[in-house]
Amino acid sequence: MKGETVTAADPPYVRIAAEIRARISSGELRPGDRIPSTRQITKQWGVAKATASKVIDVLGREGVVKTVPRVGTVVAGPDAAPDVPGKATRATRPARVPVRHLSAARIAAAAMAIADEQGLAGLSMRGVAGALEVPTMSLYRYVDTKDQLLDLMADAAFGEIEYPPAAPESWRAHLELAARLQWRVYRRHPWLPAVISLTHPRVLPNLARYGEWTLRATRKLGLDLEAGAMVHLMIANYVRGTATNLDLQAEMEQRTGLAGGSWVMAQFAAAGGSAPRRDELPEVVRAMRPDPGFRMDLDDLFEFGLRRLLDGVGVLVGGRSAR
Repeated sequence: MKGETVTAADPPYVRIAAEIRARISSGELRPGDRIPSTRQITKQWGVAKATASKVIDVLGREGVVKTVPRVGTVVAGPDAAPDVPGKATRATRPARVPVRHLSAARIAAAAMAIADEQGLAGLSMRGVAGALEVPTMSLYRYVDTKDQLLDLMADAAFGEIEYPPAAPESWRAHLELAARLQWRVYRRHPWLPAVISLTHPRVLPNLARYGEWTLRATRKLGLDLEAGAMVHLMIANYVRGTATNLDLQAEMEQRTGLAGGSWVMAQFAAAGGSAPRRDELPEVVRAMRPDPGFRMDLDDLFEFGLRRLLDGVGVLVGGRSAR
């Protein structure tokens, strides 16, 4: 399709390839820059993994891009100088940071950008150094270990929370807002739930601030200190537990190329030889509305569960759920 007019009637892989080709032609992506990965294509354009793979295959056969071992797929060209592993694209990577201007905060920000794009599996000290365009060893002046880096990242993520000037007056509204603030942080950084420990929490400034702000709500319940802390931990654990599905959902859709409904139908088809009719499905599966476009909405699930938890807290404090 190179050089031909692309219309809305063309297959998705043709249209996506044309968009990436246009970004290369405009200079937005230059020789050596990485193009969107299959995971990024599936997320950005809402297509299956197989379609995303076909996009890259088409561009590769045209000679527009090439695959570089341990780097990925980059724009081809006579002056191509591929990025090192872990480096962001030209459009998203931070400006080169002189070694003398390095700081723990800059290192954490670069690490978060990599983890947001590639997950924790793609995070390494070498990759962070590549993103900042500094020698890897220079990072160790500010960060001793990868565990310390994860702590810095977690604290920076919770530092993004914007609290209202005044907390809600009722305990329920206060706890609802606290849970949603936490959920939004996990939504922005799907790797974060894997870093946060409920049983072995790290004493970090921004996490401590969030905990203190949330505990103020439990003081409105009229419970003793221990019971109030348990309410706080129960809700925090619910939010974190639900959020662990965010990264897994993206990984499963990338790995299988199927949304939730298609995946459920495929399981029955594999077991029975053909896709069953809707009325043949078990009741619990029918309730999930399995169709090729079905996708479990984690935001809806989070809100539903949060309301039920707070209803229970209302019972605990004597039916004062509306206060």
